[in-house]
Amino acid sequence: MNSLFKTIVLIGRPSTPTLKDPIQRLMEMLPTHGVRVLVEQETAREHQLDNCQSVTQENVGKLADLVISLGGDGVMLGAARLVAPYHVPLIGINQGRLGFLTDIAMSTMEEQVTQILQGAFSPEDRIMLESTVVRDGKEIDRQLAFNDVVMCRGNTGAMIDFELFIDGKFVCSQRGDGLIAATPTGSTAYALASGGPILHPSLPAIALVPICPQSLSNRPLVVTDSSLVEIMLTRARDVHVYYDNQYDVRLQAHDRLTVRRFRNTLRILHPHTYHYYDTLREKLRWGEQVV
Repeated sequence: MNSLFKTIVLIGRPSTPTLKDPIQRLMEMLPTHGVRVLVEQETAREHQLDNCQSVTQENVGKLADLVISLGGDGVMLGAARLVAPYHVPLIGINQGRLGFLTDIAMSTMEEQVTQILQGAFSPEDRIMLESTVVRDGKEIDRQLAFNDVVMCRGNTGAMIDFELFIDGKFVCSQRGDGLIAATPTGSTAYALASGGPILHPSLPAIALVPICPQSLSNRPLVVTDSSLVEIMLTRARDVHVYYDNQYDVRLQAHDRLTVRRFRNTLRILHPHTYHYYDTLREKLRWGEQVV
């Protein structure tokens, strides 16, 4: 049976020599389903895959009908930012430690990928964030994030003073180590470690989680995903904004950081046996059902 997807791009986690074998296995298997296989350029170079067609990161979303990421959640976060502008679906094969997003085990890779190619999958659309940095009235940076946009202090240890606005309305002033704006997907990442709530991935919401606020009355806040979140830095000695902890920009006093929902959702294709609460129970080591 031919695949629902005609062109598939493979992206592997960097500095992981053990991924060469599973990548080659997919390169051999996928064409038997009528699939054209491309390998992201840096992945192909690292594993010396001279017998494949490679593609630059800039062209992944333009050429792929489906992207398969191999490694852990980190590589899937990076792949998400590449494909979301093009509505390209994504699946993840886990060789990481936690794997909230990469829900296909390496041991069952061929079987489950084959089932997905034949239409046996559960699609799920998840929101992403778009963030801009405005300095002296000019936009100096614009990025996407799948998990979170994190404004936090650097190495100097100085706390940050900032003001928070939602939809143009002043909410509060805060002093602390920073603020996390997390998607429901990212609510189980840094935001959770900072005391934020777990949001179901289907919720149209953004979690705003203070990082070590000076005032204990500053608590996590959940807003609708149609909100425009603005952060105005009033004092900043060594402050950065991080996107999925993979890219950062240094901020200055009086910079304005805006966060809003990105226009496109990201579609993840899960195996048909996937269930979100099973993932939470496994990854967070919750108790098993007794009755």
